[in-house]
Amino acid sequence: MLKRLTGAKLMTSEADAALLAAGGKGDPNFGDRFAFEPVTADRILKDGDKVKLGGVTMVARLTPGHTKGNTTWTMTVNEGKRYNVVFAGSTTAPGYKLINNQNYPNIVEDYRRTFQLLKSLPCDVFLAPHGNFFELTSKSKLLEQGTKPNPFIDSKGYKQFLEDTEAAFEKEVQRQSNQKLN
Repeated sequence: MLKRLTGAKLMTSEADAALLAAGGKGDPNFGDRFAFEPVTADRILKDGDKVKLGGVTMVARLTPGHTKGNTTWTMTVNEGKRYNVVFAGSTTAPGYKLINNQNYPNIVEDYRRTFQLLKSLPCDVFLAPHGNFFELTSKSKLLEQGTKPNPFIDSKGYKQFLEDTEAAFEKEVQRQSNQKLN
């Protein structure tokens, strides 16, 4: 609907383009539960592709797992100093079947490659699709209060987020593996 209403160009990974064109039907984890109006991508992005928006260049990094075409975006900003910004794609697996998932057989391997890639990215400013991933509310309040340094400059928070979500992911893989054995 957003594309239709605004005329915006839709750029996405090949895997997510297929799911978007199907209107969300056939999702490997949710089936047809979250169907929507089908939409066609205007550009298919590959890992490392650049997208220029105004004076900003963003780089698409494919980070499959949460979806087959999950994408993380990186960019740099200059605010008296150069900062590396990471808009991390989701690393959670909410209720996903990770072991013997016939609809996404390589889901575990994709998540593990994604964690490796994300850990290799330089990150000064961490953003994500859900505000609670990077403490949006509390950081916004601190910023409004004039807290220095800028609370959004948070490489430690990025590293901690990755450690926490990777540990939760591996714990769930282990739990499902043990369940299969029983």
